[in-house]
Amino acid sequence: MSENAAQLGSTQLETEESTQDAKRWRDFLLSLPQPILVFGSMLAVATIYTYEWMDPDLFAAIMIVAPLPLILIAERIWTKRKDWVLTPKELAEDAFWLACGGLLWVPFYSDYYQTPISEGFKALRDLTPLNISLAPQSIIGLMLTAVLLRTISEFVYYWLHRLQHESLFWWRIHATHHHITKMGAARSDRTHPLEFLALMLGTPIVLALSGASDAVIAVAGAFGFFSAYLNHANLPLKSGLYGLYFTTTEQHHLHHSLDFGSSNTNYGCTIIIWDRVFGTYSGRKDIEAIGAGTGKSLSIIDQLMMAFVRRKKLLRY
Repeated sequence: MSENAAQLGSTQLETEESTQDAKRWRDFLLSLPQPILVFGSMLAVATIYTYEWMDPDLFAAIMIVAPLPLILIAERIWTKRKDWVLTPKELAEDAFWLACGGLLWVPFYSDYYQTPISEGFKALRDLTPLNISLAPQSIIGLMLTAVLLRTISEFVYYWLHRLQHESLFWWRIHATHHHITKMGAARSDRTHPLEFLALMLGTPIVLALSGASDAVIAVAGAFGFFSAYLNHANLPLKSGLYGLYFTTTEQHHLHHSLDFGSSNTNYGCTIIIWDRVFGTYSGRKDIEAIGAGTGKSLSIIDQLMMAFVRRKKLLRY
């Protein structure tokens, strides 16, 4: 009997080790798509700008627009959680927020510096004692410079984002982004108009002060768009080595947790290193529910009005 028991115990141990090995390989494979897609998009834009195989501005625009429909299709095929699959009504609401971001606010900052506030950025650059110009000519130089500038701009973003979570006054304009009950790529642009003004200034200011070239801005844009969509996507991606420095889908899902403590972690939108440095990083992977406050879905009107209601009503959302 004792010999049979020992053999059974040995077999169970081997089975457990085999299962753990299979899980490690599975997690490793699931950690590859995000860096491949993000760095691949940056590489494509950098290559086009370097060798001018086609109009670089047109190709950069394609690389900014293309990720969302591709990820939306992937969410239907390779779903992380079935209860997060969006209904037609929810997709229509997301389309509204995408239109707000794409048609009203993004052009305000984008098209490089040719915007209504472009002169302000130029004046800021002229006033600074910095006399630098970041215009690398090589593909690797463009990619590294884009990551460097995103890292610097995310230092500003990190503290503004953290302030919005720690101050009820600033939470008013950020709460719209967290009052979702499902994760999805299209929800990355569910942002109150006032938040675009308050939270999105870091990147253009850093780009202005650094004298970044059009190519650097385009590569940084490809990195930012693909990262933001993937980090909100309903996909079973894992963090892996990429998640040591860059924000991953898994990490950002935790930031959207209905659990208050979990939502006050992982503030980085595309760069997670500042959370590690300042003690707000969490590697938790278990997420029961997504949302904020009471955890209920809100109408578009309620989401827009959250920035203006009284404190008591805000706390009832």
